[in-house]
Amino acid sequence: MACGGFVCSKTSLCILNLIYVLVSLLLIGVAAWGKWFGLVSSFSVMGAVIAVGLFLFIVAIIGLCGAVKHHQVLLFFYMFILFLVFIVQFSVSCACLAINKEQQNLLLEIGWNKSESMQSDLERSLNCCDFLQVDYSGSCEATCFKEKTCKPCSVIIQAYADDALQFVGGISLFFSFTEILGVWLAYRYRNQKDHRQNPGAFV
Repeated sequence: MACGGFVCSKTSLCILNLIYVLVSLLLIGVAAWGKWFGLVSSFSVMGAVIAVGLFLFIVAIIGLCGAVKHHQVLLFFYMFILFLVFIVQFSVSCACLAINKEQQNLLLEIGWNKSESMQSDLERSLNCCDFLQVDYSGSCEATCFKEKTCKPCSVIIQAYADDALQFVGGISLFFSFTEILGVWLAYRYRNQKDHRQNPGAFV
């Protein structure tokens, strides 16, 4: 059977959703690993990564069940959710790729001020103190603090932020196109008939 038929569409949709399942499990595993080994102490960061992983896992399972059973309702909700995710992810990826230095610095400072646990993680991992100016009368998790040789964290973070945003934006843009591919496959497969069972059946 030529690709584009019922079996090919079903197989392609199943493979795509199996990839989504693997990616979601990877996200959950990385977040749990980082928390277990003390690499990330911020519960909000870990919780956000795990929430994204669980959401992707649920969407992938819906798509997988819909593909295996050729279930019209599951496939419809899968298409709808995936299309919404595509819009959000495509917008975020474009914003990451288009953001300028001033906007980048403003967002970094806002993010820095939101969580003290995240500040501690960054100070410890990047060996820096405070954001714009080092205050040696306060406290800091960095090893350089005792020697009073620390740099402000903004200097180090900004050096990596541009590359990180480009990388995240590129990866996000790539996955957004796999999502629109999933919508197209689900739409095509949903409107196909399985002639092996009953030529007159739609579901």
